[in-house]
Amino acid sequence: MGLDLKPLVKPSFLQLSELANKTVAVDAYNAIYQFLSTIRGPTGELLMNNEGDTTSHLSGLFYRNINFLINNIKPVYVFDGTPDLLKSREIERRRQLKEDATRQYHHALEEGRVEDARKLSQATSVLTNKMIEESKNILSLLGMPYIQASSEGEATAAYLTKANLAYTCASQDYDSILFGAKRLTRNLTISGKRKVPNKNMYFEVETEIIKLEDVLNLNKLTHEQLIDVGILIGTDFNPGGVPGVGPKTGLKLVKEYGKLENIERIKNELADIPYKEIREIYLRPKVSNVYNIEFSEPQYNAVIDYLCRQNSFSLDRVTGYLEKLKKSITQRTHTLESWF
Repeated sequence: MGLDLKPLVKPSFLQLSELANKTVAVDAYNAIYQFLSTIRGPTGELLMNNEGDTTSHLSGLFYRNINFLINNIKPVYVFDGTPDLLKSREIERRRQLKEDATRQYHHALEEGRVEDARKLSQATSVLTNKMIEESKNILSLLGMPYIQASSEGEATAAYLTKANLAYTCASQDYDSILFGAKRLTRNLTISGKRKVPNKNMYFEVETEIIKLEDVLNLNKLTHEQLIDVGILIGTDFNPGGVPGVGPKTGLKLVKEYGKLENIERIKNELADIPYKEIREIYLRPKVSNVYNIEFSEPQYNAVIDYLCRQNSFSLDRVTGYLEKLKKSITQRTHTLESWF
């Protein structure tokens, strides 16, 4: 679903070089779902190894993160933990959508509608426990730390920025802002291109950075009031929000009345929304206690064994990328110790 704060933010644009030597807290599920959605074959099939196991997530994580490391960007991936019970409705909605898309996808294949099948396939992605463990494994082999959040990954990612352990969060969703992240970075890719959903087309994208302080100042809100606007619009904990209330209307109502409880016209709708509990989730989220983030040297031979021998990746391509990484590390002006 995703929280629709776009009309209320004015992002700045940055060059990836501005993130050099900075730690970026990446919403792991958000990134992996992107890979599962877009790294597919001509009829929408996922990449697989010789044993028939999915490898699209491994491909995305390896090649993208090698490029980040070459550019001296230091990602730490944050994985979701146990979701709050209030999120169950949204989780069920997503499950149903995937089941419907999967049925339509197979039906399109049976009828030979290849283009339709390819488009439908992007909405069928399911992230399994096996994929999660494989994702953590390739990150470890690359020397990149990951964090297992106790609950919402975006909440722990936001905490890392507040604790000055990370410079920014990286996600396509805006939820990190409600969790109090100092900064949110969107469109964090090396290529500067993104695929148009359901079309065989790409468009140029610019890396955006959104600062919580700027959002609050721009809209003349407190953090708690911004959360109230989010609740009106609809979050993962109250999908759909208040009917008929979009970002601009939600902003107007909160600015006029101060907080949700004072808005008389939505009194009946508010009775069906556990808004106080949702406020608490965003204001005082459950986060994993992290005190330090350490990177280590990539295990080059182990990466080759895991990707090429166990998962059927191209040996020439993988070794070529690893050689580029080795070269970039040795050419840096600072010592290896300052990185690892």
